[in-house]
Amino acid sequence: MRSRYTAYTLQDINYLEATLDCNQLRDFDKDSTAMWARDSTWMGLEIVETSAGSSDDKDGTVEFKARYERDGVIQEHHEVSRFRKIDGRWRYSGGKDVGPVQFQRDAPKTGRNEPCPCGSGKKYKKCCGR
Repeated sequence: MRSRYTAYTLQDINYLEATLDCNQLRDFDKDSTAMWARDSTWMGLEIVETSAGSSDDKDGTVEFKARYERDGVIQEHHEVSRFRKIDGRWRYSGGKDVGPVQFQRDAPKTGRNEPCPCGSGKKYKKCCGR
């Protein structure tokens, strides 16, 4: 994973293509990949989690976050990537974008007509819920 990130920073599109699993080659767009690599300022790679991928394994996954700036906007690509070892070399075999984490409340939502949780004795809609 780190070598593929470095290839993006160096705009080494041939390396990116060479490290693809054969089932990924048909969808690989060299021109758009080159444009994305060229037009981005790469700001860092964070490996969030890995699973398998040791020298004895044939498959592995890497969850990562890659930060970059493009068109004046800082962005983050967050993905769980799958890799397969083919002929002794790790190949990128696909990935799934990780979307934003959905907010979950610790306590039930206070209804508008319920007593305000601050203890004022007023309805929530007339107190803290304005």
